[in-house]
Amino acid sequence: MINPDNVILRNWQIKDVKSLAKNANNKKIHDMLRDSFPYPYTEMAAKQWIGMVESENPVTNFAIEYKGSAIGGIGIIKQTDIFRKSAEIGYWLGEKYWNKGITTISLKAMIEYSFKTFDINRLFAHIFESNVASIRVMSKCGFKEEARLKDTVIKNNKIQDCLIFSLLKTDYKLIS
Repeated sequence: MINPDNVILRNWQIKDVKSLAKNANNKKIHDMLRDSFPYPYTEMAAKQWIGMVESENPVTNFAIEYKGSAIGGIGIIKQTDIFRKSAEIGYWLGEKYWNKGITTISLKAMIEYSFKTFDINRLFAHIFESNVASIRVMSKCGFKEEARLKDTVIKNNKIQDCLIFSLLKTDYKLIS
């Protein structure tokens, strides 16, 4: 397990371009995310992403920093209209850092930040059925599977189920 003091969520910065491109340019990561996450992940894609999010206020997209380098990302997408009390949460981590507890630490910090900073009652995530590691992280952080949408997503020409995990603010208060 990683010492939580070594994991920091912070704003993306232009200095992160090389580290972002290096860690995100991985087919295994791309295979567990929406097609809008580029692959190959180039330095140009990294510059575009950082340019889009570096001045957010309040911040909704964070770099996951470990030992001084941006090694992944975590963020929320606030919903609108009748869904405005919900936010979708998502994350990714460079493969070199998998199975070290970093994602769990980052997700717990993001949950805390999201419920304190935004007027939301629910966080949710769409997880591919094949993403066993992410399902495990969601469960460790108190998320519950609330739906299985059969044959809903297509990734790499393979149709699979999408699992919806959620965490209510009232439930989070009980486990924190």
